[in-house]
Amino acid sequence: MGLNILVVDDSSVMRSVIRKTLNMTGLPLGDIWEAKNGEEGLRLLQEKRVDLALVDIHMPVMDGEEMINKLRDNEQYKDLPVIIISSESDPRRIEMMHRRATIFIHKPFKPETLKEVMVAATGVSNEKED
Repeated sequence: MGLNILVVDDSSVMRSVIRKTLNMTGLPLGDIWEAKNGEEGLRLLQEKRVDLALVDIHMPVMDGEEMINKLRDNEQYKDLPVIIISSESDPRRIEMMHRRATIFIHKPFKPETLKEVMVAATGVSNEKED
């Protein structure tokens, strides 16, 4: 059974790039849902079974930081693996996000990097392995 993934980014182009990159990782994937802001992402989490969230920081309506804080304060989602994919460069903000038990990837990124952090965050392995 593959990973069900939620991609939260206000850029439809970036969501498409992430989806394409996910397919290049060779990891077992289930459903991939997309949201354009944190509020929409939280709503999808209530409706779908999600194993991993890929979240941007800078978004309108509700940014990624607020979304992750709400996740971590909710017993149901406090342990959900979250990978931040952002162009954020403020080291203090990045450090704060790491304290909320998240992994940070800078945009742009390579498929190998995404695969590596997905394996670290979820423990999944390549679908081609026995």
